[in-house]
Amino acid sequence: MRKIIKAGLCHVMLTAFLFLLIPLGGCHGSAGLPEFRIPESFDTSRSFELSFWAKNDTNRSQVNIYKKAISDFESIYPNIKVNLRLYTDYGKIYNDVITNISTGTTPNICITYPDHIASYITGSNVVAPLEGLMDDPRYGLGGAEVRFDAPKRSELVEKFMDECVVSGMQYGVPFMRSTEACYINKTMVESMGYRIPESLTWDFIWEVSDAAMEKDENGLFKVNGQNVMIPFMYKSTDNMMIQMLKQKGAGYSDSEGNILLFNDDTKELLCSIVPHVVNGAFSTFKTTGYPGNFLNAGQCIFAIDSTAGATWMGSGAGHQDIAEERIVDFETVVMPIPQFDSENPQMISQGPSICVFNKSDAQEVLASWLFTQYLLTNDVQIAYSQTEGYIPVTKKAIESDKYRDYLTRAGEDSELYYRVKIDAVRMLLDNIDNTFITPVWNGSTSLRDAAGNLIESTVKSVRRKETVNDAYFEKLYSDTASLYRLGQNRADTASGKKELGALPGAAVTLLAALAAAWIVIGAYAAIRAARERRR
Repeated sequence: MRKIIKAGLCHVMLTAFLFLLIPLGGCHGSAGLPEFRIPESFDTSRSFELSFWAKNDTNRSQVNIYKKAISDFESIYPNIKVNLRLYTDYGKIYNDVITNISTGTTPNICITYPDHIASYITGSNVVAPLEGLMDDPRYGLGGAEVRFDAPKRSELVEKFMDECVVSGMQYGVPFMRSTEACYINKTMVESMGYRIPESLTWDFIWEVSDAAMEKDENGLFKVNGQNVMIPFMYKSTDNMMIQMLKQKGAGYSDSEGNILLFNDDTKELLCSIVPHVVNGAFSTFKTTGYPGNFLNAGQCIFAIDSTAGATWMGSGAGHQDIAEERIVDFETVVMPIPQFDSENPQMISQGPSICVFNKSDAQEVLASWLFTQYLLTNDVQIAYSQTEGYIPVTKKAIESDKYRDYLTRAGEDSELYYRVKIDAVRMLLDNIDNTFITPVWNGSTSLRDAAGNLIESTVKSVRRKETVNDAYFEKLYSDTASLYRLGQNRADTASGKKELGALPGAAVTLLAALAAAWIVIGAYAAIRAARERRR
């Protein structure tokens, strides 16, 4: 038995030693990388193979732009090969990056969102900080050693650059930007005796939407003569809630990661939606379907979606998800989202960004940064922005003759110069100063999802004829906070306290080993004590 206790003690000591060696605090099991240092020069004698993860594999025009950018870049830097991996959505990119952080197999460059970057950087030196790289006179933005016409730092839209600052550090650069727009069936609005105001308000939206629910003696809606009509539809309810709160000057989150969403202003906004769900005047993408399909079929008057979705909006849209015979001819007007205060408009800025992952080889990181810069050149920026209702992120591209010519040709066709798409782009360009971003921190993605869930849950509950009162909202707040791991309870969530989450697997294993060792020791001590008593 003495051998057992000695073995147990050795086990405890060894386990404790290993416990101290393994960085349990490192997120996602990252073992850490050395801090990135800019090389004195780029080694063109070496070959580099980079992985580039991007969305989209459904829009062939965008895919071809990526492929052309890679081909053109490789002709400039023959020693750099870029392998493109395409995804159907940004959520899948995020999930794969998080998984690969733990195995040290992250891509070199990926198109992602700032909220996601905030989660990536919780690992030790996983993402390369770009401050030094951007300002480097040799290889920085527009640097002397860069072999192509890259934009200078002063030529990027500063407001968009600020969106990629996480914890006070530039961890990404913007790639494209969009906002939300309200696509309006002007023909239908005017047929009801209304005129679209210069500035769209929530009161106007709700008034017209409620009026559109009137039916004739045959049970058909008077406004369209059909048996389906949902006047107001919103695609992204997380953006809906975030923007309504911003317009009200109400709490959502702050830069310290404090969660302010679960407040009385939020409840008031949810209550304001309820009567319009009751009468059928409002619904959402997750509840009913894509707003653009209902708009194009004459079954919706106000459809809110991203400007990037403009190619799907309107009877003349080049992209349609409904049968041709269902499309109704009408005039489409594009406006900023409805406001509570027309004198102080607030609209969200969104869109994909680019981040560069750190590697043990600084030369490889520099090669990745050079390709990242190439994605900011006029050729790539203008071409990609023309595929949907995005705008370039550089003043260099926006102010170019080629892009200005593009904006003047609205309506020449239903593809490249589709009027609704260019109207959406112009709307954003005119409102850049009215855009805002939400604070970015590790967990802000979950908070965004929670904001949308509050609206979705309320809409579904009303449609199920559940009682929606103070007790309902109290439970909704608690359930949502728990679902998205935003706090142990509503009080913790409202004050900004966050769950620590589950222990890493290594920690669980080591703690279990320690427990097992102490059990062996305890058992031996008990047996020995029993023998002593017998004596």
